[in-house]
Amino acid sequence: MQTAEASITQRLSTQEILNDYRIAWESRHASLAGRKEVFMGKAKFGIFGDGKEVAQLAMAKFFQNGDFRSGYYRDQTFMFAIGELTLQQYFAQLYAHTDVEAEPSTAGRAMNGHFGTRLLDEEGNWKNLMEQKNSSSDISPTASQMPRLVGLAYASKLYRQNPDLHNMQQFSVHGNEVAFGTIGNASTSEGMFFEAINAAGVLQVPMLVSVWDDGYGISVPAEYQTTKGSISEILAGFQRNSREEQGYEIFKVKGWDYAALCETYEAAVKVCREEHVPVLIHVEEVTQPQGHSTSGSHERYKSKDRLAWEAEYDCLLKMREWMLHNGVGTAEQLDQIENEAKEAVRQARSAAWAAFADSIKADHEEALKLMDNLAAASEHITEIATITEELRKTSTPIRSDAVRAVRKVLRYVRDENNQAKRELVGWLEQAMGENTDRFNSYLYSQSEEAALLVEEIKPEFAEDAPIVDGREVLQACFDAMLARDPRVFAIGEDVGRIGDVNQAFAGLQERHGELRVTDTGIRECTIIGQGIGAALRGLRPITEIQYLDYLLYAIQILSDDVACLQYRTKGGQKAPLIVRTRGHRLEGIWHSGSPIGMILHSIRGMHVLVPRDMTQAAGFYNTLLKSDEPALVIECLNGYRLKERIPSNVGEFTVPLGKPEVLKEGTDITIVTYGSMCRIVMEAARQLEEFGISAEVIDVQSLLPFDLEHMITDSIRKTNRVLFADEDVPGGATAFMMQQVVDEQGAWRYLDSKPQCLSAHAHRPPYSSDGDYFSKPNPEDVFEAVYEIMHEADPKAYPTIY
Repeated sequence: MQTAEASITQRLSTQEILNDYRIAWESRHASLAGRKEVFMGKAKFGIFGDGKEVAQLAMAKFFQNGDFRSGYYRDQTFMFAIGELTLQQYFAQLYAHTDVEAEPSTAGRAMNGHFGTRLLDEEGNWKNLMEQKNSSSDISPTASQMPRLVGLAYASKLYRQNPDLHNMQQFSVHGNEVAFGTIGNASTSEGMFFEAINAAGVLQVPMLVSVWDDGYGISVPAEYQTTKGSISEILAGFQRNSREEQGYEIFKVKGWDYAALCETYEAAVKVCREEHVPVLIHVEEVTQPQGHSTSGSHERYKSKDRLAWEAEYDCLLKMREWMLHNGVGTAEQLDQIENEAKEAVRQARSAAWAAFADSIKADHEEALKLMDNLAAASEHITEIATITEELRKTSTPIRSDAVRAVRKVLRYVRDENNQAKRELVGWLEQAMGENTDRFNSYLYSQSEEAALLVEEIKPEFAEDAPIVDGREVLQACFDAMLARDPRVFAIGEDVGRIGDVNQAFAGLQERHGELRVTDTGIRECTIIGQGIGAALRGLRPITEIQYLDYLLYAIQILSDDVACLQYRTKGGQKAPLIVRTRGHRLEGIWHSGSPIGMILHSIRGMHVLVPRDMTQAAGFYNTLLKSDEPALVIECLNGYRLKERIPSNVGEFTVPLGKPEVLKEGTDITIVTYGSMCRIVMEAARQLEEFGISAEVIDVQSLLPFDLEHMITDSIRKTNRVLFADEDVPGGATAFMMQQVVDEQGAWRYLDSKPQCLSAHAHRPPYSSDGDYFSKPNPEDVFEAVYEIMHEADPKAYPTIY
């Protein structure tokens, strides 16, 4: 790794190296102290980055403003070294302090070791990301940082190669930013890792992956994890053999060798940043002195020889040896640094705990005071005093302790009416409101660009509006998007050259260029990750999953990453990703197209939109591109060739979220549905009219959010009966809709008949039109379900059919 110029360690000043040593020891002592805090009961769980300190110091030296990290939960030393984490913030996260100023990564919502910088200001607007060092928000599932990492690096490629983006200097300087990824050796066994590695190699993006290899995955050694026991050896085929050949640069270095680590990272980052070549650094012989986490001890599964080796090759001891050998400080100086680091950690820990405890103390004491006042005025003084005394004895109270006690006290005085009770109720209401902000806010955007704030613009149709295939409406909409906003790009399988399998992007790659409309490999997980990372860097990706069933490949990333991003950062980060797919009325076991219940319960935090035709879909896309939130849009596969009038304002009109549409008015029963079922229900409603039954048909249009103005309940108030119909399995989206309407909206009070659901069978439909007919609801099923409800209400007017 020696270059023509002096090595990096020769160019570093003595003070810089000593400062590195200080940071490393502060990080080590923070790990040790953190473990003790968990065992003392002041924190619930701890996972630490001890043993990785020196490698992370080296990586941090070459991490510049504008760069991004997508890492895992042992990168504390790196975050200390780049100045984006203080010791007090580290402990504040361990204690789950809910103040975003005290704990800016997650506001106490994620356990320790989950880091992220605030990319947004208090109003939810982008900061200048080129003026700070950036870390995307960590998630726990192993290897899940990898798909997003591909997108963070891909954004640099777009910013460099698309001249229309060169003025976006808030997000990039001509794509010179590197996306740094970190992962443990055992997690490289995950499919997401291999998919991401392959994707970045194909894309040739500035992605630098560091594998911290301590030889284990919790208790499982490398021989059970990785072929040949070495990730760099099995990825050797990715190594490029010349600068003209596409591939990776792969480095191996020891995790305890400070000088070699610095030189390796200098060389690796230079290649990555300047040439946009992905790099993998296999950091071997890393130790993990405290084992995996506070949930167990590594002495249970490591041999005595291994433990002895780890003690000898601890990276901090080896760094000290190197420093003494090279005259970088004396033993006394280094001892002093180690002692000062320990004291700095002690002070930070004490300050963090005091701040955490003080944030709770006032509410706790106020609750005790008000309960004492109520006891003095109540007939239930004994019961209240018992609860109060129990709360008073709590040595380290948390917020729920006082709330729990107050709620119990109020049960006993439910029939009393005095000032003391009113004051206690007032305290509870205020506490619940404040804790809603602390623990339940920011599932969705709270900025001025929230999707629900986008103004509705109706579609306009000229008298001679052409009647075209539905796909052509989308094609015109996408064309207008790409033309007006250089941040917009679309990627997916077959999206580029042929314009997707249903032709909605047909001709748009030729018109707007390959950077804007791009084919990908078959890799749904990293297609989504590519979009997440790019959206985190200010771009507006539309990522296509070819069919709804294939969303299962990506559902974990959607659920664990983008859907909870605003929530887990309490509004500190956003990724306004649009996921486009198609489903409904598909035929075949693996193309049945309606796992909606699974989606609804997995990706809360994203909007889920189910337009019945392509005009509605186009309006949703226009709405979403005016907002700063992620969404899934499910188009109807059987609607691309159906005829629609094309709006004259196809690139501008918007469809509001959470607002159903009445497709047919009626008086006897309300039928609630969405997507392709709308046409089936409308046909059934026509047939019902022949038998004197007037059905009101409502298309919900969006499932998340759902009917915000309670239009469905207004309809039920008129008809007094309701049927929920869709193609999901029983208990899926129909059950969701029933819960929203009957329970949440309170429509039960207007019902004269039992609310009912009509869904598909519990199995997926077999291939063939008969398989579809006998597996999913058809017009006859809808007719008979409605007729049976009417028969029960009035058997004489509607005698049984069979």
